[in-house]
Amino acid sequence: MRIVMIGTGYVGLVSGACFADFGHHVTCVDKDKSKIDALLDGRIPIFEPGLDALVEANVEAGRLSFTLDIAEVLPHADAVFIAVGTPSRRGDGHADLSYVYAAAAEMAPLLRDGAVVVDKSTVPVGTGDEVERIIAETSPGLKFSVASNPEFLREGAAIDDFKHPDRVVIGVNDDHAEQVLQEIYRPLTRNESPILSMSRRAAELTKYAANAFLATKISFINEIADLCEKVDADVSDVAKGIGLDSRIGSRFLQPGPGYGGSCFPKDTLALLQTGQQYGAVLQIVQSVVDVNNRRKMAMGQKVIDAMGGDVAGKTVALLGLTFKANTDDMRDSPAIDIAKALQEAGITVRAYDPEGMETSRAVIEGLTYCENSYDAMTGADAAVIVTEWDAFRALDLVRAREVLNDPLLVDLRNLYSRTDVEKQGLRYVAVGR
Repeated sequence: MRIVMIGTGYVGLVSGACFADFGHHVTCVDKDKSKIDALLDGRIPIFEPGLDALVEANVEAGRLSFTLDIAEVLPHADAVFIAVGTPSRRGDGHADLSYVYAAAAEMAPLLRDGAVVVDKSTVPVGTGDEVERIIAETSPGLKFSVASNPEFLREGAAIDDFKHPDRVVIGVNDDHAEQVLQEIYRPLTRNESPILSMSRRAAELTKYAANAFLATKISFINEIADLCEKVDADVSDVAKGIGLDSRIGSRFLQPGPGYGGSCFPKDTLALLQTGQQYGAVLQIVQSVVDVNNRRKMAMGQKVIDAMGGDVAGKTVALLGLTFKANTDDMRDSPAIDIAKALQEAGITVRAYDPEGMETSRAVIEGLTYCENSYDAMTGADAAVIVTEWDAFRALDLVRAREVLNDPLLVDLRNLYSRTDVEKQGLRYVAVGR
């Protein structure tokens, strides 16, 4: 299959490289010249484990290429995937679909008869209808299909998720679109990955429903963690006790500083807006959003309380800036709210993250960036683990105690046991324990 991927962001680049690895001929298109120049030069603009090697191998094999010129490649495409950003619109939480609709308008006069246009971006219910209308009005008489194929990729494990998915969801309103997408994903049938075919609108909603449900599990266990602290119970025991129930499952039951990233925050807001648009009250989703917002703001105060409350002039070592490990993504990271709360209390923040410091510079002002964990902790009055990077799972606690001005470890990811930390002479504050 000849595939064009519009957008070389996280979803577009990972999907394009994986499709090429399946044996398809893929061209990734972007308007950002700096991105295309970097990719042509062999440089990957995002951090994702294994992506650089995957891109390099498929470029060398002649199956993956990059261009700024959409007119050069679109007329030959069997399928065109739209993988552009759909950020939350300022002020109202609606998904900003301007990039999706602009892509539809630009591709319309270039499509060949029989082409299938696929929304890979996360888009609200009815977006496919509008994409179809735009193309039909721009190119009357063109025979084409519009489908939905939402992605379910975890940052940090995206390649494995793409090649060994729990399921592939394709939303189609005609047989031709289904046949094309079934052929594109046919290599996955060897892994016995189920390919679920449904209506286009059902597929669009499936993505939002999945992310809202996972966000619900996170907010739920964070509230239970707060209760555990009040009643002298360990949330780790509670999470294991309920997670072993096959009806519940153990994933996304790790308490922490709240969810962030490119998906959950904007997708829950967009789902709420869809509910309002169609007159459906989504009270649980609204509560999840509210709980998470309070959670991220409360974590800064948790650190301040652990330090005794009188913190003006003190220093904190912030270990981790990205919203999760194995990514450089800072979007809606809890570290942003934590750092700002500490700074507003008069605390100097020294920070270290294995991959996120360059991204962080554009998001958080006033941080002192350090070379490693121990550099960040040197002279600090507390060390705070914000992100669950492997680099923070086996800290030399003796060395940490020696370089810290005050031997306090605030572990917002519960990476350590209280016994191990206190045995090395540090005070330990965790979540839900």
